[in-house]
Amino acid sequence: MKNLPAWVADVVLGVTVALVLTAVISANHGGSQRADLVAYLWAAGLGALMLARRRHPRAVLVVTALGLFAYYAAGYPAIGVAVPVAAALFSAAEAGRLAASVLTAVTVVAVSLVFRLLEGQDTAFVVGYDLVPHVVLMVAAVALGDSLRARRSQRAHQRDLAALTAMRHAEEMEHRVHEERLSIARDLHDSIGHTLSVISLHSDVAREAIGRDDRDAVSALVRIKEATSATMRELRTTVALLRSPGERASRVVSLRDVDALLATARSAGIDVVSRIDPAVAGLPSMVDAAAYRIAQEAVTNVVRHSGASQVHIETTIADGTLTLTVADNGRARPPATPTGQGITGMTERARALGGTLTTRREPTGFTVHARLPVETRP
Repeated sequence: MKNLPAWVADVVLGVTVALVLTAVISANHGGSQRADLVAYLWAAGLGALMLARRRHPRAVLVVTALGLFAYYAAGYPAIGVAVPVAAALFSAAEAGRLAASVLTAVTVVAVSLVFRLLEGQDTAFVVGYDLVPHVVLMVAAVALGDSLRARRSQRAHQRDLAALTAMRHAEEMEHRVHEERLSIARDLHDSIGHTLSVISLHSDVAREAIGRDDRDAVSALVRIKEATSATMRELRTTVALLRSPGERASRVVSLRDVDALLATARSAGIDVVSRIDPAVAGLPSMVDAAAYRIAQEAVTNVVRHSGASQVHIETTIADGTLTLTVADNGRARPPATPTGQGITGMTERARALGGTLTTRREPTGFTVHARLPVETRP
């Protein structure tokens, strides 16, 4: 019946109860009064109660028990005590009313036992033989109903768990997509921002040199061309990655490319001192790329904002940690701008890898200091 609509199952159960009771009553076994229309209507009434068993399980139990007592009080043929109440006991247990089911079963058995013994029936027969199958049938009805309720509850829990798992998976996927987009946005900002700084710097050089020193003007324009070409290549690679997200790991910038980055500062007339630990060649790609982007942003800020005449960049690897320091002798402090830019963007890159980034203004200039954990390698 589990595949049937609820109301159809209730109708089938009600008809079954009415037919079983009608068959037992028609046997006319015992009783002081033969079965009549009232007795059969009583059987139909107990069957009709099954239509209300889901909404009012306790009421169906009480009415069924009282109806059984009234039936026997009227002296109609014996029908036992378990058969009339079995369906009501099952329904209440199925609805989660286990205590009410047990209490009703005990009450019905106790009342039946007392009245039969008061009537003078043989105690050994009533207690030792006739009572046992009735108790077994009622216990089975209660157990079956409670077992069905437990299975339904377990299935509902499993469905809820599956739904929650699916929702959690969707949230994790959305978070990963968001993080990937944010990472790409940071990369684009750092790369394009650095290139625009180069273009701005050399545009000023070219503007001032035109008509006075054509060689310097040409050199500045060449640097602008090189910077824009390199950025366009990176932009094309990024667009390709957006089309094929699974290939992101193949596009990795590295501290090994830092010399090309420092050329920007040198071309701006800034004296560059660079000490890069050769061990950076063995860095994990994510750490290597993050360190490069931090260095790129720090150098870009030096060129844009500091007015420095010297910048010092140094990396060391010790005790499982990459330390990156970029220090200048300028007077201006680089701006902390929204996410993905400036000091905020560098800090987020470091934190994403479990590292730290600090900045400090000193009398001699401005310093960016990053510490990034490195995987232990044999």
